[in-house]
Amino acid sequence: MSTAPFDVKDFRRALGQFPTGVTVITTLDQAGNPVGVTASSFNTVSIEPALVLWSIDKGANSLSAFENAKHFAVNVLGSDQVATSNNFASRGEDKFANADYRCNEYGIPLLADCAAQFECSTWAVYEGGDHLILVGEVQAYQHQSDTSPLVFARGSYAISAQHPMMAKTAYTADDSADFVNDYLLYLLRETYQRFSAKLYPELKQACDVTPEEWRILARMVSQPEIVIDTLAQMVMQPIESLRQSLDWMVEKNLVCYLDNETVAATDAGQKVAKQLQQLALNKESELLGTLPADQAAAMKAGLLQLMEKLG
Repeated sequence: MSTAPFDVKDFRRALGQFPTGVTVITTLDQAGNPVGVTASSFNTVSIEPALVLWSIDKGANSLSAFENAKHFAVNVLGSDQVATSNNFASRGEDKFANADYRCNEYGIPLLADCAAQFECSTWAVYEGGDHLILVGEVQAYQHQSDTSPLVFARGSYAISAQHPMMAKTAYTADDSADFVNDYLLYLLRETYQRFSAKLYPELKQACDVTPEEWRILARMVSQPEIVIDTLAQMVMQPIESLRQSLDWMVEKNLVCYLDNETVAATDAGQKVAKQLQQLALNKESELLGTLPADQAAAMKAGLLQLMEKLG
């Protein structure tokens, strides 16, 4: 077995290939103040007894509160709670100031509108390298089956969706009686998945960029200099993960930091961004070229109208 140290950044990228849910863990500190932190390390341990676990960085400001807590809650975020995740992942003083929550019988905050919640008593706390592993015994739980969970994969927020292999791979006239194959949501999802499956490998081959780096560079074609907080909202990445992506891009000379809060595309980065943009536009034209021009334009205009109506 090799004893060579891991490349930490590359190790993080490898771990990012494993999608997880996104949670906010809440408790009270020793003074009775609410404490919350975003975590993607949540997992099940046992059904009987009902045990779950998560881990916290030993450098976290809230370490002492969770290490000594007798009770905590796991709030599994829904797909529309990206702002909640970002809020509790920040280093803000009062993360609960704008949060909608209630407290259980132990005073532990329970966030509103979550996909699921698990109210736990602390079962054990274990050493885990640069983290502590907290195991909780679930005392109560609730979930909303109509709320899609928020997903975290490859450094970005995502949503869960049925795998294409679970559905028919081709549409035929015989499918006209099956409403799913004529349903807008299904058609949009299938179109996105099939188009991106062809586009992303070509972007990688042409310029050796990941989908995450492509999303960043695509935004910087028109905004070569941008505030990192603004960019995070545009590319749907938590600040910490975005900074990791940007660090990798700095090493590849695609971007540079102007200061701690602002990033800019380098000359090489702008050249790559424009090359990728042209490649993407060519792929789009190739696909839309299979339709009459007026139909393609009408489809894009219609989708924009639907996006506006949906907010």
